[in-house]
Amino acid sequence: MVHKFTITGKESEMATSSIQNKIRTLRFHAGEMTQQELADQVRVSRQTIVAIEKGNYSPSLELAFRLAHIFKTPLEEVFTYDPDANIPKKGNR
Repeated sequence: MVHKFTITGKESEMATSSIQNKIRTLRFHAGEMTQQELADQVRVSRQTIVAIEKGNYSPSLELAFRLAHIFKTPLEEVFTYDPDANIPKKGNR
């Protein structure tokens, strides 16, 4: 059985994440793979790939590993985490 995952209303309300990714660049280097082709390979919707690329949605750990596996790239080269990215700096309120 093939499962496709889509983001729900609650998940789509997430703010831009502290997790950055290089999926667009990796797709380009993989023969200009389309978002739909990648979505089909990792069994999610194209909209989920769009949301991840834009930083509007953080993938599950399983999906992150599947994406890294498709590109034959270590997870930490596909995704990076900056814990301070969404924390307002003092005096910048």
